[in-house]
Amino acid sequence: MAITLNHTIVPARDKNAAARFFAHLFGLTYDGPLGHFAPVRVNETLTLDFDNASSFERHHYAFHVGDEEFDAILQRCRKPASPMGVIPGIWTISS
Repeated sequence: MAITLNHTIVPARDKNAAARFFAHLFGLTYDGPLGHFAPVRVNETLTLDFDNASSFERHHYAFHVGDEEFDAILQRCRKPASPMGVIPGIWTISS
């Protein structure tokens, strides 16, 4: 049996807002909270379970996507309603 990552908990200040934002950027669906978490299914094996947190450690999540998916994600990031950057205060999507 192959080893796969089934889920991971993603800390957020607002788990529902973070799950909606992530799902929107990646073209995924967020169906609302399920139990304690705000889950977003990334693919058939991985779910990101967003959870409220008041303090944070550094995390790194890397996703391998095709060229078409990348271009679509980048376009959603570049929309004015997407207040995000890759490295806060240093490099933003518009750079």
